[in-house]
Amino acid sequence: MGITLQQFNEMNARVTGLKTRSAMKSVDALRASQVSAHKIVLGVDPSLRGTGYGVIELTKPHARTLAHGTISCPKHWPHSRCLAHISQTLRDVLRKFQPTICAVEGLFFAQNIKTAIIMGEARGAALAVIGEAGLDIYEIAPRKVKQAIVGYGAAQKLAVAKMVQRMLQLDELPDADAADALALALVQAQTLERSRYNLSTAKQI
Repeated sequence: MGITLQQFNEMNARVTGLKTRSAMKSVDALRASQVSAHKIVLGVDPSLRGTGYGVIELTKPHARTLAHGTISCPKHWPHSRCLAHISQTLRDVLRKFQPTICAVEGLFFAQNIKTAIIMGEARGAALAVIGEAGLDIYEIAPRKVKQAIVGYGAAQKLAVAKMVQRMLQLDELPDADAADALALALVQAQTLERSRYNLSTAKQI
């Protein structure tokens, strides 16, 4: 029995629609599995003299803090010693808590070229260790972090720390660098949740 061109086109449209819906379901399932695969998030705010780090576990109804702190380096230490200390401390954190994804503070504009180079050294030391561990690494601009946590892109560090303390139900106010790192981890956790619905995510590096 023959079919008309119109009937053929209608049949083809139905088959194509089924394939498209099936492909969309597969993509949604893959995205959900990728989100659920990340349970422990590391946040890092690199700086030569005070690199902040924070580790959170994605639990319900709210995230739980596993660790946070500042990798402090005295001013009299040479750069090489600071970079080694940053690398070793982060390596220990990675080994102990086994995060699978990391958020680092995005690059900012520095008028002082020397400051930019020093910040780049600390950032490079941190990224090398994290990349070596095989984590997915994303960078988030400072203003976006403040906007997501406080609701204001130019918020002061104290406001960020207080909101982080509240969101993670910490007994004490975290120091500024650690609070920034925890804020990065929290924003990355939010980004993971949004990715379920195919919304914008942080920039992977």
